[in-house]
Amino acid sequence: MADSRFVYVTYIRTTPEKLWRALLDPEFTRQYWFETWHESEWNPGAAWRLMIPDGRVGHSGEVLEVESQRRLVLSWRAEFNPELRAEGDSRVTFELEPQGESVKLTVVHEIDQPDSKLVKTLSNGWPHLLASLKSLLETGESLVETRRWPKGL
Repeated sequence: MADSRFVYVTYIRTTPEKLWRALLDPEFTRQYWFETWHESEWNPGAAWRLMIPDGRVGHSGEVLEVESQRRLVLSWRAEFNPELRAEGDSRVTFELEPQGESVKLTVVHEIDQPDSKLVKTLSNGWPHLLASLKSLLETGESLVETRRWPKGL
């Protein structure tokens, strides 16, 4: 069990196919994830990177597990913030479960380090980001606050 853990559960009126695409496809992530996009082949063992609009790598790691439209597990290292990067690799798990006309999305971000600054920081960011994803899939528009990369970051 991880020493620091953040768990977020939400229900999104969509299909597993659409939610999966929204989590991985750069066309979607740029709309709700601060203009960022993933680069990966999405196979176990493949590298992945979350790219910042100015060309920097925001986060990176390895694809640990992929079960299309059901489960994605990544190792996660914060690259753009030296203090958070110093904590090393964390792990994020996305689980999708059909629930009638909706999909239950569970996101677990954890690290084997007590009182992790990374998990504390991400526990503030994930809810806003995932609310924007939910809004995009249900209404066609993401939340305004998550559409652009923050100035000075």
